[in-house]
Amino acid sequence: MLCAEIHYLIESVRPAPHGRRFRQKNTKYGKTAVFSPAAMLYHRGTVLAYVLKIKGVIVCFVAAVVICALSLSAYYSGAYAVWFGASPRKLPVYSVGTDSKVVALSFDCAWGVEHTDDILAALEREGVPATWFMVQFWVEKYPEYVQKIDAAGHEIGTHSATHSYMSKLSAEEVRAELSASSQAITSVTGKPVELFRPPYGDYNDALVSAAEEQGLFVIQWDVDSLDWKDLSAADIAGRVLQRVQPGSIILMHNNGLHTAESLPAIISALKVRGYSFSTIGAMIYRSDYTIDNNGRQQPESAGQ
Repeated sequence: MLCAEIHYLIESVRPAPHGRRFRQKNTKYGKTAVFSPAAMLYHRGTVLAYVLKIKGVIVCFVAAVVICALSLSAYYSGAYAVWFGASPRKLPVYSVGTDSKVVALSFDCAWGVEHTDDILAALEREGVPATWFMVQFWVEKYPEYVQKIDAAGHEIGTHSATHSYMSKLSAEEVRAELSASSQAITSVTGKPVELFRPPYGDYNDALVSAAEEQGLFVIQWDVDSLDWKDLSAADIAGRVLQRVQPGSIILMHNNGLHTAESLPAIISALKVRGYSFSTIGAMIYRSDYTIDNNGRQQPESAGQ
């Protein structure tokens, strides 16, 4: 009976085919429609059309919400820059555009030193310089390693004071992290700090701007060894050698279980390919450059 009432309400404002309305009769429920098979079929078609129209509106609304969410995510993550060829945000340096076959090894220092001597020994045997990014609490806990790395001719940059997700910090906290961590390194080496790598690769415009205001180049990477996952030496070397290109910045860690073991294979294979090794500071452009939508630093002349 309820269905009949719904049909009645719909048809009371909509003519049936050929301009006729359905016959009505009085019942204890009030007036209701008497349906012939043809009328019932028409009614079902009408209701189905309304249902489909409502479903269509709902689907379009959900799709619009999903597209907006994905667009916002792409914008704030920087993916927009990759797909649409524009850079809506400030980008760190992920690699360097160069015709020279040169790459830079980098090591993040935050936890322990158990494998650091082996890494230093491997680099020394091959005559390869590297860039080391150190967290302040690591510097303060292992100042003798800071001195040892510096004395070996390597470059040292800051990796923050507390290894926090710095995009979530206030502007004041960001400035404090950068200045305190840089000062901690300088107090050991006597040298200014010029490079900064955000912990977890996490950054936003405010962080990049704050670093630049303190004279720091923000550095990421385009080759991730994943050595922190304790991959085998062969797997680490394989990942690096498959992804490297001229101007690559290779991410490794000072306390990876098989990092030191992987270095001879990586270095020798790249030398066979004609590559040389540089610190990041010596490889990047210091002025007259742009950063493309892949984070690749390019000399301004390249875009002219």
